[in-house]
Amino acid sequence: MAAMARNMRICEDCMGLKVISLMKQVPLTSQMRMGADGLMDRTKVKSIINVDCCFGLEQGLQIKRSVADVELIVVSMGPPSFEQSLRQAVSLGYDRAVLLSDRRLGGSDTFSTGMAIAKLLQSQILSQNPDDKFIVFAGRQTSDGDTAHVPSQVAENLSIPQVTFAVSIDYSPTHLVVKRMIEGGYQTLKVPMPCVISVAPTAIHMRRSTLAGAIKSRKVQIQTYTLDQIGVDPAQVGLNGSPTSVAKVVNIVHNRPAVTMVDGCNTDDISSHLVKLLDATETLHAVSKGRSEASAAAVPEAPKQDKYPRADFRNGASGIFTWAEVHGSELVRSSVEILNPARKLADELKTKVTTLLIGHNVKGLAARLIALGADEVIVVDEPRLKEYSILPFTSVIEQIVRERRPEIALFGATTSGRELAPRLGSRLGSGVTADCTILKVGEYVNNFSKTIWAPCLEAIRPTYGESKLATIVGFRCPQMATARPGTFERLKADNTRQGKITEFSPVLNDSVFCVEILGIDRKEGGDQGLFTADVIIAGGRPCGEIDDFKLIKELVAALEEKGINAAWGATRQAVDHGYAPYSRQIGQTGKTVRPKVYIAVAVSGAIQHVSGMKESGKIIAINQDQHSNIYSCADYGIVGQYQEMLPALIKKVRSGFTFGLKAVK
Repeated sequence: MAAMARNMRICEDCMGLKVISLMKQVPLTSQMRMGADGLMDRTKVKSIINVDCCFGLEQGLQIKRSVADVELIVVSMGPPSFEQSLRQAVSLGYDRAVLLSDRRLGGSDTFSTGMAIAKLLQSQILSQNPDDKFIVFAGRQTSDGDTAHVPSQVAENLSIPQVTFAVSIDYSPTHLVVKRMIEGGYQTLKVPMPCVISVAPTAIHMRRSTLAGAIKSRKVQIQTYTLDQIGVDPAQVGLNGSPTSVAKVVNIVHNRPAVTMVDGCNTDDISSHLVKLLDATETLHAVSKGRSEASAAAVPEAPKQDKYPRADFRNGASGIFTWAEVHGSELVRSSVEILNPARKLADELKTKVTTLLIGHNVKGLAARLIALGADEVIVVDEPRLKEYSILPFTSVIEQIVRERRPEIALFGATTSGRELAPRLGSRLGSGVTADCTILKVGEYVNNFSKTIWAPCLEAIRPTYGESKLATIVGFRCPQMATARPGTFERLKADNTRQGKITEFSPVLNDSVFCVEILGIDRKEGGDQGLFTADVIIAGGRPCGEIDDFKLIKELVAALEEKGINAAWGATRQAVDHGYAPYSRQIGQTGKTVRPKVYIAVAVSGAIQHVSGMKESGKIIAINQDQHSNIYSCADYGIVGQYQEMLPALIKKVRSGFTFGLKAVK
């Protein structure tokens, strides 16, 4: 028996290995324009390989170093023009390039995209040698949509494990050891093959192609398939087959006054000038009412439509579900914030809010959720669910959703929520809208079916580099959305509220625990004071390269010594290069903050970052480039090297300057 088992292990190790990298060619967001139909026009726009996909491509090449006979396959879905990026992947060292191209795919949402890609893999790649092991790599997300949905949806359609936001991958013949970002730290997982891994930009950067690779890429035959060849019904994809649809897109208009440049002969003069300017202003507020309402005003109310009959597509589904994410014994802030829009939606729809609380020894948190707006809390208490893991949590929530049939399900857009919602949506047949900043009840005029569908969830999110606001509607219940952390204010707790606490015992098969949690390193809380700080000093990539954020942290410490509630943050570039943890990231794919004072240090002003801090009370920008984009959203600008400017500000703070704020009592 021992010899037989040994021989079986040898055979397993000798099985072929396929590494499949999903790649998307994306338009440059700066060149995107709105068409006459109110949707985005991608024609005549230069395209490149999606930046995040480059890290997934490199992971395949890394595995080839230790597995000589691995086959590397790059896969994409899009028009024939995507061939240019596929050939670039071949020039790096990939063996095959596969393209799914069919005009009928146009307008597909991420739900349909994930399904179509999975079907392509099953029918044209994995069926050739069914016994081969395989790994699917993907980038974290794409720059045109920034949803991070497709890797989870491909994994669900293939019925295999997944890991998202991966920063390092160690290969062995039987499994992968993957380290992934979580709020406040990292999680290390042992993942069996086959699996899907989405890779964050903190992983290994993509190499350059060789001359031999470039020659090979010109000669390679791109294997191109249509929907008919992979066995997908055209009715399941495209605009009419997708469970979500873009109802409209509008430009985002910012209304902050022009920047005041702070000048002087030297750093002492400049810092003194800034002191005078801030002392002359009125008392600072965290967020002005007009500024916060400006975002909502960018989405005008559509006039009521009566040209078609009205129809309720919910088919008996009722109620709002939210998921309460737990770290240790604490509720994650985004799970509390999401109760705000959930409560408003429920009141307008005349229904109830039910919150799902999953973990071990978590029942004590149920009363707080009721005080914060939930009508009912469903508690799932199970020792094996103490720490979040995608497969068992998907199984638990699926069972509850199928039993209760809610019309809407909301999640915080944390690293966990951003993978859980799309995987659950694919399992339930529902679409998901990512990173929403506005959630409201509306209606949708479907000109194809000549029907007005109402009431429906209007999930509104910034897109295309934060230059547009897209309104997404879904027509399958539950209508699902994730909300960007920090976007919605937490409701004030009402400890007199009465609610119902229900215990639920799910059926959990051993197969859902196939991914082993090896360790969790959460060095700091996922919120770390960014949401409550009166002053935030945020650094760009140079602050990590030059002094590892040392001066920024010193300025924070000096303010705290004066009784000011201060915190430090970072841009996505700084986080992607490993200079700051993900929990400190501010911007479109990080946190949205509204401090009374925001100091941007060596921040370029990419619109993705600006989206997360533009509603701050006062914004001060320090950058050595006088033409930097950051000045377009700042109240005060200082041109100079931060290494010289911050010591002067630290000196002023230690002498009593607190940016116009009063010390916390």
